[in-house]
Amino acid sequence: MKFGTKAIHAGVEPDPTTGAIMTPIYQTSTYVQKSPGDHKGYEYSRTHNPTRTALQNSLAALENGKHGLCFASGMAAIDAIIKMLKPGDEVISTNDLYGGSYRIFTKIFQNYGIRFHFTNMADLSKVEALVNENTKMIWVETPTNPLLNIIDIKGCAAIAKKHNVLLVADNTFATPYLQTPLDLGADIVMHSLTKYMAGHSDVVMGAVIVNDDELHERLSFIQNACGGTPGPQDCFLVLRGIKTLHLRMERHCQNGRKVAEYLKNHPKVEKVFWPGFEDHNNHQVAKEQMRDFGGMISFVLKGDKIEDATAVLEKLHYFALAESLGGVESLCGHPATMTHASIPSAERLKAGLSDSLIRLSVGIEDVEDLIADLEQAIG
Repeated sequence: MKFGTKAIHAGVEPDPTTGAIMTPIYQTSTYVQKSPGDHKGYEYSRTHNPTRTALQNSLAALENGKHGLCFASGMAAIDAIIKMLKPGDEVISTNDLYGGSYRIFTKIFQNYGIRFHFTNMADLSKVEALVNENTKMIWVETPTNPLLNIIDIKGCAAIAKKHNVLLVADNTFATPYLQTPLDLGADIVMHSLTKYMAGHSDVVMGAVIVNDDELHERLSFIQNACGGTPGPQDCFLVLRGIKTLHLRMERHCQNGRKVAEYLKNHPKVEKVFWPGFEDHNNHQVAKEQMRDFGGMISFVLKGDKIEDATAVLEKLHYFALAESLGGVESLCGHPATMTHASIPSAERLKAGLSDSLIRLSVGIEDVEDLIADLEQAIG
């Protein structure tokens, strides 16, 4: 199946009892057994739920993986992955990272003896230089949040295989429509399904996709034992969102390109971060590993003053000032005080994230209206 057909059909079947074309919401906590241990594959909904099973199968198909696992949030998915490690283990990650990921790494798991190294992963020599006998995982986020840095997944996979460590790829910004990290050598793909995958700003959920049976068994155990699972209503909403993922992503990319070009030519804009520009760091890698360049854009105004950025954010209308991204509606945000506030200012600045940076999640509205909104706000 090609991607659009997968998005609509993969992993889902008409309900066998009624023929309902949409996967039912199995709003149940438990399941009746014919005899002790004699059941139909479902015992308790923390462990398995038919609506969740359909979603997990759909996600695995979209990522060209074998197994999918869903969690109550993207952070719960990250939590489960890092719980496979033990005290003394080390993780290498990018220095331009979602603030929530940085927070759980440094404020939670570092307290349990797991060490994290943050570096500019656009330069693979810096990644390999950090590998030592305690390294057990390389954590890639590409494009990164919020500077849209591009990391070579295939190159990281070669380093991971050479040193026998796991490679995890956070594919939230790209989605499997734009790139499939498992095909590029990653061992684990994770998503905040809250964003583009669900796509309608009405659900919070995370996911993990793998090919390896042993990894799936370990993560399934953590999923069930720790209980960070989503409810069937949310799984239904993500299944519904996935059916239009390919159409939405096409429009996000089209609008993103036009907005990025508009901003780049604006006399009051100093710099625009968007992987589609030829002068963007690792643009060539993006061309090779991505189908298109997405609808996420960050930019800095000339003068780099936080009060100027705040004034723009307050004036925007169609770009709603809110946390999150990837919905059908356009959103704007101020990473330094919102999504990345948990990262110390010195660390943010060292990674290139200035206090006046504005991040846009370009929606699927008519792009002329979005550009007019930016024009009236920037002036």
